[in-house]
Amino acid sequence: MTRTVSPVDSELADEVFDAWLSEFGAALESGDPARVAACAREDGYWRDMLSFTWDFRTFSGREEIETGMRTALAKVSVKAVRRSPDRTPPRLVKRNGRTCVEAYFDFDTEVGRSSAFARIMLDDGDPMASRSFLLLTALQELHGFEEKIGDRRPSGVEYSQAFGGDNWLDRRIKDAQYADRDPEVLVVGGGQAGLILGARLRQFGVDALIVEKHPRIGDNWRTRYHSLTLHNQTWANELPYVPFPPTWPTFLPKDKLAGFLESYAEFMELNTWTGTEFTGADFDEQSKTWTARVTRADGSERVLRVPHLVLATGSVAGKPRWPDLPGLGEFAGEVMHSNNFTTGTEYAGKRAIVIGTGNSGHDVAQELHSYGAERVTMVQRGPTCVVSLEPSGTMVYALYSEGPPNSDIDLITASIPFPVLQNSYQWITRTTCRLDRELLDRLDAAGFETDFEPDNTGFHMKYLRQGGGYYINVGCSDLIADGQIGLVQARDMETFTKTGLRMSDGTEIEADLVVLATGYENQQELVRRILGDEIADKIGPIWGFDDNGFMRNMWKRTAQDRFWIMGGALNESRLYSRSLALQIKADLEGLIPEREARSGR
Repeated sequence: MTRTVSPVDSELADEVFDAWLSEFGAALESGDPARVAACAREDGYWRDMLSFTWDFRTFSGREEIETGMRTALAKVSVKAVRRSPDRTPPRLVKRNGRTCVEAYFDFDTEVGRSSAFARIMLDDGDPMASRSFLLLTALQELHGFEEKIGDRRPSGVEYSQAFGGDNWLDRRIKDAQYADRDPEVLVVGGGQAGLILGARLRQFGVDALIVEKHPRIGDNWRTRYHSLTLHNQTWANELPYVPFPPTWPTFLPKDKLAGFLESYAEFMELNTWTGTEFTGADFDEQSKTWTARVTRADGSERVLRVPHLVLATGSVAGKPRWPDLPGLGEFAGEVMHSNNFTTGTEYAGKRAIVIGTGNSGHDVAQELHSYGAERVTMVQRGPTCVVSLEPSGTMVYALYSEGPPNSDIDLITASIPFPVLQNSYQWITRTTCRLDRELLDRLDAAGFETDFEPDNTGFHMKYLRQGGGYYINVGCSDLIADGQIGLVQARDMETFTKTGLRMSDGTEIEADLVVLATGYENQQELVRRILGDEIADKIGPIWGFDDNGFMRNMWKRTAQDRFWIMGGALNESRLYSRSLALQIKADLEGLIPEREARSGR
């Protein structure tokens, strides 16, 4: 999809970007919305993440950009528009067959420093008159509260002078105990999302406590099934501040990631309470404070009064979903959700039925087969998108292999509005279906039903829309196609019996184990259980696209004051954690304005 043009064109990229930025910067600094909009193509887009709107907004077309800029520039004064000194220099690249210049610039407002990304479509007739197709403006830091990195890092001198007093470890232990204070932020969940947010908050000077119900940080990965390995490449998944070692494998095993997360919490000096369960919270509208309750590993309860509460309990999902399957209560064998499946070793010689054909269902079935289950049968409840691991499954992350650092590629990713994303995924899906044609034909012959979304946008759009419904093939599709793993359709089921599953034609599939790989509830239902119906209904559904093409209620202000949702995959957590941390810090410092009455749905 993408081909970088030869470096000999870097001079042209510089000239085009400098000409565009000179005009765009002057327009911004003069506060002229029409002049700003004229720097964009008629079909261009502007996406803002907090810089002008304190929200995640998308403006489509020059007229809408002008209207949005008119409102924004009436409230926000821009100065010092300049090239980003520490980001990738302007590049001449091919995107979807079009030559363009991609570049980064910074600017200041009264509140903070923002970085911006521009994709400028090259005008072949007059390159210096080229206009932007994509523009992202994203707040990076607040004046006076910059990240404590680089030249602003702590000196550590005080530790070398602490003879007779507390050393670094003594202070860390006391800091994490919260014996004499409550945190400013309570983060519920110590997986990658909670840890990454905690790291961002700490660098912005925010006192955050992370509570995790598992005994150790990283257990959210350790306790998952034995063979689990990430299906996207390591370089797309790096955490902020601490990159993965360059010696690490391309596809990261779960236990390797678990160990890294535990180390990350230590490296970043995060305050974590493990073996601690969040049991509920109430919000006081007058004091704008949460009263939260947690139960520690020793059974004691601690009541915390915190200004901000963050739910970071999963990627995109809440409680495991248990479907009401006829007769399942009569089945005499073992029944579990895939969330509780850890290994196939104890099921050698046993017969298993796996309900569901998403990633988890396939991986569970393959693990059972690999460890010598006598027979494994999968039950398909609906068509499933299937792509090969390589090259098809990794194509959506191709940007991260182009060379620029992740912090730069993340801005490109964030700049892409829904229509462009849809078009790109349609191109990718056409390509992957061609590359995977033989596999898909074999699955079809085995009775496996595939789909690639109604708009033909494929597996990653399924992830963004619903959090599942796809499989990246690491071998199970081949086992199904070869008949080594059985397959039946849910519509042909009649009922479970004491000994197995009876089909509508009267045949019975005997089983010792049933695994429900049936997905998870929307996180709104988790909010309902821990905070009540009123707050859950006020917030609405979580994940899936909102009216601005961002994920609903993720990483930004929800309808409930001072309640936030943090989650997503590793790359999404890395990207959006900065925005969420900045919003919390701005609120604590009284910098964030009252929001407009807009829905996040």
